[in-house]
Amino acid sequence: MAVDVFEGRDVTVPAGPVWERLESQLTWHDRKAEHMQLRYKGLKLVQLTAAAAVPVVAAFSLGEAAAAALGGAILVVEGMQQVGQYHRNWVTYRATAEALQREKHLFIAHAGRYARARDPERLLAERVEALVARETSGWAATQDEACRDEDGPDRGG
Repeated sequence: MAVDVFEGRDVTVPAGPVWERLESQLTWHDRKAEHMQLRYKGLKLVQLTAAAAVPVVAAFSLGEAAAAALGGAILVVEGMQQVGQYHRNWVTYRATAEALQREKHLFIAHAGRYARARDPERLLAERVEALVARETSGWAATQDEACRDEDGPDRGG
């Protein structure tokens, strides 16, 4: 066991791979959620700005080419969002990070399933891995679905 600072107080946490895995996965999912959120919101801002500019271009007769370029930009930005799945990944990564954080709180507080567990550290390892596996399999299914959508209907061949 080791001592760590958690929410401003010293707490006893397991030293070794279980705690390291929890911390690394929590940090990774938190960072990825923030990154995906920034990408999603950034692309949406560009898309909305371009869409709002179309009627302005038309109202001031600034040219068909300018309106077409804005329409093309809107299409490209939406395509980037669909390919990158930034919104879906943001939500998924944030949900996993919050679930990992919940497990961390319960473990430290010796609450929930950890209060009754014969081996709380083993239970923590199992719960962390289950959360990570669920998120990973969901991601894989999303990628598979995206590939099927790009390839067209399955022709059984």
